[in-house]
Amino acid sequence: MSIKIGIVGGTGYTGVELLRLLAAHPHAELQVITSRSEAEIPVAQLFPNLRGHVDLCFTEPDVKRLSDCDLVFFATPNGTAMRLVPELLDAGVKVIDLAADFRLKDAQVWEQWYGMPHACPDLLAEAVYGLPEIHRADIAKARLVANPGCYPTAVQLGFLPLIEAGWVDTDRLIADVKSGASGAGRAAAVGTLFGEISENFKAYKADGHRHLPEIKQGLSAIQQTPVGLTFVPHLLPMIRGIHATLYAPLKHNVSPSALHTQFEQYYKNEPFVDVLPTGSHPETRTVRGTNGCRMAVSIPQAGDTVVVLSVIDNLVKGAAGQAVQNMNILFNLPESEGLKHIALLP
Repeated sequence: MSIKIGIVGGTGYTGVELLRLLAAHPHAELQVITSRSEAEIPVAQLFPNLRGHVDLCFTEPDVKRLSDCDLVFFATPNGTAMRLVPELLDAGVKVIDLAADFRLKDAQVWEQWYGMPHACPDLLAEAVYGLPEIHRADIAKARLVANPGCYPTAVQLGFLPLIEAGWVDTDRLIADVKSGASGAGRAAAVGTLFGEISENFKAYKADGHRHLPEIKQGLSAIQQTPVGLTFVPHLLPMIRGIHATLYAPLKHNVSPSALHTQFEQYYKNEPFVDVLPTGSHPETRTVRGTNGCRMAVSIPQAGDTVVVLSVIDNLVKGAAGQAVQNMNILFNLPESEGLKHIALLP
């Protein structure tokens, strides 16, 4: 099988990561890579790591050319995909959006957090949230997949086994999460200059981050009632990686062994989630460049709070890798096709 692929917005970190993965995918045939600012420039000139692997030039976005593809990925800023997706769907093209345009089901909530009206609110109900560990069956039948955010992926995967078990007080969940600087994108900004982030560590948007409603929506859907969540993101002085430290109060006594067994059983058939042995502390570098999520769970000091440690590469399982995983599901390919990478060390 050969899948004709278009990528809208191929010049950011997520876009080049998507290109890196698709260039080596045995069933992906790159057809169109768009960029208004870099049109006519060879992709490998902007990203030398792709030299010899991607021979296309960037082109201006053209819905007619994109309509000849089987699948179009959007690796664009929030608010871009929603203006082009309806026409592509009408042309029979499947779409995976790596931005946030279709993640939230409520158009008013979208407008509140993203500061703009939604261009096609009628598609929000149809869009399938692309977290394969939960929505695999729906993804397989979808036309439009909303690829999850990086923070929401690490946080939801960590909390899901606890919510399914019904062991924790979901009114008082806490997610203390750290990300590498690539999560802020490739655009020049003072806050992500080397001189600003090196030898520095800080929280940001503690009063409300855009990923908060996405995480709450996902967890609430599993529980079928609203959850209460405090989510505070932090910026780490490194390029890649997310480390989520998650806290959940127990409603009754649960043994550490039962807790660990619950996580192992919950993810036993998941190709990209690795539950580590009791007492482990997952590190971001052990998933660098991979589509994996590694986690460990404990009850410190025999107390009444569960602590989950969850790590991913924000550009792979948190973005481009998960998008390719969703592509594999959409086209009935082995889920790990093109994603069997070993982490980079050191």
